[in-house]
Amino acid sequence: MLGSFILTLLALVLVAWSQAGFADGLPDFTELVEQNADAVVNISTTSTASAPTAGNKRFRGLPFDEGQLDQLPEFFQDFFRGPQSPFGGGPSEPQPSRSMGSGFIVSADGYVLTNNHVVEGADEIIVRLNDRRELPATLVGTDPRSDMAVLKIENGDDLPVVKTGRSKDLKVGEWVFAIGSPFGFDYTVTAGIVSALGRSLPSENYVPFIQTDVAINPGNSGGPLFNLDGEVIGINSQIYTRSGGFMGVSFAIPIDDAMSVFRQIRDKGVVSRGWLGVLIQEVNRDLAESFGLKRPRGALIAEVMDGSPAQAGGLQPGDIVLEYDGDDIDLSSDLPPMVGRTPIGETARLTVLRSGKEITLDVAIGQLPDERGAQQTAPAESGSSASPLGLTVEPLPSDLADSIGVSGGVVVLSVNRGPAYDAGVRARDVITEIDRKAVSSVEDFQKAVADLPEGRAVSVRVVRQGRAIYLVMKP
Repeated sequence: MLGSFILTLLALVLVAWSQAGFADGLPDFTELVEQNADAVVNISTTSTASAPTAGNKRFRGLPFDEGQLDQLPEFFQDFFRGPQSPFGGGPSEPQPSRSMGSGFIVSADGYVLTNNHVVEGADEIIVRLNDRRELPATLVGTDPRSDMAVLKIENGDDLPVVKTGRSKDLKVGEWVFAIGSPFGFDYTVTAGIVSALGRSLPSENYVPFIQTDVAINPGNSGGPLFNLDGEVIGINSQIYTRSGGFMGVSFAIPIDDAMSVFRQIRDKGVVSRGWLGVLIQEVNRDLAESFGLKRPRGALIAEVMDGSPAQAGGLQPGDIVLEYDGDDIDLSSDLPPMVGRTPIGETARLTVLRSGKEITLDVAIGQLPDERGAQQTAPAESGSSASPLGLTVEPLPSDLADSIGVSGGVVVLSVNRGPAYDAGVRARDVITEIDRKAVSSVEDFQKAVADLPEGRAVSVRVVRQGRAIYLVMKP
């Protein structure tokens, strides 16, 4: 009797669940996988390790080099070097290293997209198809900045290809799935949803990553991320992990950006990106208050590089970029990908907040040059001035000003506990602006400090190790 009641109750629950849309709302990936698996490939590479240098030959399994081993008693030397040694019988010879990843075919004549880190340093690249054919491939070109590589299958002809979609049409919460070779398990399918869009990672500011909860592990790198229309909308690239395995967060390169890189590598052999020539930072709540914004938004320009398109277009340190070609800038990380996608020489219209007012500037976008190394600042050594902020400052030497590219400012000699310390100002910082007022000398600094309002957050622009940043101080 009780069993019959439980079965009836379970049936009612299942009916209610189905009517609520849970059963019917779950996607079925079987046909999508069958339609697309043939265009997904496994990529294996082989690279020859460099020979160990004399005097620094390491033994397998031990942190000994040749010089350290010579210092051991002869008995131990014979043990570690002997032919029966469990540690390899002597210095290890260079062994070829192998790696594995995934990729997908985007043209019938054999062009394949994958991650740069999958094929970096490879001497031999083999592409394995779903029908178990193994074909050699050549490296057409790479773009380390976006972690992309383009391969060409040798003698490729009438190969299966994926259908590409538009990543800009993605919405947070929609279903996606991946096909790849995690841990070498070929053609593994995992699924999940889009967790976030436009993620900026510390390693790369020019790629607005797609974040998902699709299970991605070593071996998935370079493989495709599909939507429910069977279109590739991303290239699985990175995971966030503390264990080496999947922890619920993975990142994919948007296919819109990936195809742009692919076309440039295929047609020109190099990738060109738009460049403004500014250093930016996030606008937090305190900075928003100090600049007169109702809420945190935009990209705060901390530094404008000499000779850059931004300088030619009239941008200034302290400007907050609110819009780029009509698109809102909510986070500072929104700006670099927009600039990077802009064709070289094209004029972009920027809406910026300057001195509490919105203005419009037209800037001709340049080509992104090689990254510039940060210059080091040096401590100054002449007459100083203390302030109620807990700072001791002195005039900025001309040679230091030239080396960091500023025309004026004061050098922080020491910082005691107080508003400046709490704001993050540190010794050897160069202060060039306080509360939107330029600081060119110790006198300017003292006057700006004397005029600071009480109880209101104010901005402080400092140059640290050659890079300008804005800090928020509450006197």
